Amino acid sequence: MHAGFSLYWAFGGQHLLATVGKWAVELSAKAPLEAGLALGAVAIGKLVAAVIPVAVAYGRVPRPKFWRAVAWVGASLLVVYGGVNAVVSGAVLAGLIRPAGGYDVDAMIGHAWLWDPLFFVWGAALMLSLCYSRRPPATMP
Repeated sequence: MHAGFSLYWAFGGQHLLATVGKWAVELSAKAPLEAGLALGAVAIGKLVAAVIPVAVAYGRVPRPKFWRAVAWVGASLLVVYGGVNAVVSGAVLAGLIRPAGGYDVDAMIGHAWLWDPLFFVWGAALMLSLCYSRRPPATMP
C-alpha cells in the first residue's frame, strides 16, 4: 500500500498528499519532475522491501539467511518507527504535546491515523511472516 501511494504521487497524483505534509504538496507543485523521480525511487524501494521477504520464504532468493536478517532489521525499524510516530502524532492531536511552532493538522492526522500505523502493521506482519516461515532446525541422526 505504501509503495502504491508513493508511485501514485510520483505520477502527479494529489489525493492524500497533504497527509504527508505541506512540504510534499509544495515540492510536487514547484518541482514536479524532481518530486516524481524521488517518489518513484521511494516506491521502488518500498516494493523491493515488501517483495524480498516473500521471495526468500519461497526459496527464490540466494543467501536466504542474509536476507532474513535484513528483513528482521527492517521489520524492527518499521515497528518502532511506525509505533513511536503514531503515538507521538496522536499525542499532538490530543493536545498532550504542543509543538512550539504549531503543526500541520492534515499531516499530523495522516501520520497518527494512516501512514505510521500502516508502517507499524507492515513491520508486525513481516515479523509474523518471518516467525512462521522459519525452517525447523535439522535433527541429528
